[in-house]
Amino acid sequence: MGAFVISKRFDDFYKFIFTSRKGKIIFTSFRYELKFECEEGIEYFKNAIDYVVFEKVKSAGGKFFFKIILENTHFATSRKYNTELLLEKGIKEIQNHAHKAEILDFSLNEVIFPD
Repeated sequence: MGAFVISKRFDDFYKFIFTSRKGKIIFTSFRYELKFECEEGIEYFKNAIDYVVFEKVKSAGGKFFFKIILENTHFATSRKYNTELLLEKGIKEIQNHAHKAEILDFSLNEVIFPD
């Protein structure tokens, strides 16, 4: 099962990523000023998964990615994929697992695995 991972950006804003069952990043959210807004964004996404529109795009460099659109608003952007098939697999991963994915909070920047 995939996971939503909350982290703090270099500019002190928060973001979350959705990772696949294998730990690969599928998409990254936009920034949030407060952590609770980030958490609310995840819950909103999980509850609205049936209404998500995946806008497929090909970059100038020939890579594939998608934009996640919710209520006519650009919500998040996927990582770049080498093939359209891999892009489709990323979308399927979201559709099948995002609604039940756990939320991991790494925003405190604490050492998780001390020596």
